[in-house]
Amino acid sequence: MTHPFDRFNLNDYLIEAIKEIGFDQPTEIQEKVIPVVKKGRDIIGQSQTGSGKTHAFLLPLFNQIDPKKEEVQVVITAPSRELAEQLANAATQLAGHSPEPINVQSYIGGTDKNRQINKLQNSQPHVVIGTPGRLLDVIESNDLLIHTSTYMVVDEADMTLDMGFLEDVDKIATRLPENGQMLVFSATVPQKLQPFLKKYMNNPIIIEVENKQVIADTVENWLISTKGKNKIDMIHQLLTIGQPYLALVFANTKEYVDDIAYQLKKKGLKVAVIHGGISSRERRRVMRQIQNLEYQYIVATDLAARGIDIEGVSHVINAEVPQDLDYFVHRVGRTGRNQLSGIAITLYGPDDEQDIATIEKRGITFEPKEIKNGEVVDAHDRNRREQRKGKNVHKSDFDPEIHGLRKKLKKKVKPGYKRKIERKKQNKRKRAMRLNKNNKD
Repeated sequence: MTHPFDRFNLNDYLIEAIKEIGFDQPTEIQEKVIPVVKKGRDIIGQSQTGSGKTHAFLLPLFNQIDPKKEEVQVVITAPSRELAEQLANAATQLAGHSPEPINVQSYIGGTDKNRQINKLQNSQPHVVIGTPGRLLDVIESNDLLIHTSTYMVVDEADMTLDMGFLEDVDKIATRLPENGQMLVFSATVPQKLQPFLKKYMNNPIIIEVENKQVIADTVENWLISTKGKNKIDMIHQLLTIGQPYLALVFANTKEYVDDIAYQLKKKGLKVAVIHGGISSRERRRVMRQIQNLEYQYIVATDLAARGIDIEGVSHVINAEVPQDLDYFVHRVGRTGRNQLSGIAITLYGPDDEQDIATIEKRGITFEPKEIKNGEVVDAHDRNRREQRKGKNVHKSDFDPEIHGLRKKLKKKVKPGYKRKIERKKQNKRKRAMRLNKNNKD
C-alpha cells in the first residue's frame, strides 16, 4: 500500500519513521522543499510555526546521509536551547528507524561540554545540531570536525539575528566546503540578514508558504481594554475566572515577566517563569514540571512562543502587545492546537491602538470583551464611533490647540483671529478625512 510521502522517493526507513509520527499528508512547505533539497539547491524557506518545516529539511537530508562514512554530513543551528532540543529529538526519531546506525549529536549551551568532547575523541557524528555558541566552541577547539559536511541548515534565522548569534553562525559556516548546500529557514527575512545570505548562498530558491489560516478556527481571539484598570488584577481575574487547563501569559521583557510572576504569586497562584535570563538547568527543570502538570500558569517572554512546545495550552494572555507583531501569531499559536479549543486574550491600552489596527489588517479579527461582575462579557467595538453612519469626522477628537484658540476668541483679539481658527478646523477636518480614507483602503 502506497503512502503519500512515497512520491518523494525517500528511503524506506524514513517512510516508516513518519508513519510512526502519524504524518498522513505532506504539508505545503514539505511539498515544496523536499524535492528542491533533493536537487541540491540552496533554499531560503519562509514559513510560520506549525507548518511542518522541521521535517521538510530533515527528511531529504537524512535521505542523503551515508551511514558508512563516520564523519559529519549535516550541520544544523538553532537560536535557542529548546529549539535545538526539539530538532535533535525529531532527528533522533528518524535515525532510530535506520537499518544502519546514524549518529545524531546535539551541542547545546548549559550541557556538559567535557563529556561531549570526550565522545568526539572516539567518533564524529553524522548529524550535528546545536546552539551557535556551543557549536562554535567545539568546532574552534578542533574536537568537532565539520569540514566534511555537505549540508548546513540555519533554522529560525530571524530569531538567530535578533538574539545576536548570527556572527557565531557566520564563523561556523566558514568551516564548511564552498560547494556545500545551505538551507535557511525563517519566519521573516529582515534586511540585516541579507549580507549573510549573499555570502553563503548560491542562487537560492525562495520558498514562501503563507499562513492561510492566521489563527486556528478553534481559537477565540479576545481583545480587552486596560484603560483605567490595574493590569495585574485583570490578569489574575482572567486566570481564575475560567479555570484554564494550562495558561501562558506573555510579556515583552524578562523584567516584566518577573514582575507579573511576583505579583501573581503574591495573590496565591503557583507560577512558572520562562525567559532567557534563567539558567539552562533551571529552564529544563521548569519544563519537566510543566510537562508533568505541576504548573497551571506560566509567564514567559517570546522565547516560549517560538522555542518551546508546550502541550495542552488552553489560554494565552498577551499582557502586552508584542513589539515585533509577527510574534502575535506565534504567541496565539500556542493554543488551539490539534483541533482543541483555545482562548487568546490580548490586553491593550490607548497607546496600542495602532498596533492592534496593524494586526487586524493582517486578517486577524478580535472579539471585544470586558470583565464585568467577575465574568468576561461582550463589549462595544472600539471602532464603533467611526463605523456609525452619518458621523461627522471632525467631531471625533478633541484638539487642545483649537480649544485654546476658541478660549482666546472670547476675549478681545486682533482681526483675522477668527479666520485663523476656521483654517485650523478645516485643516484638521482634511487630515481626519484622509486618515479615514486610508483606514478604509
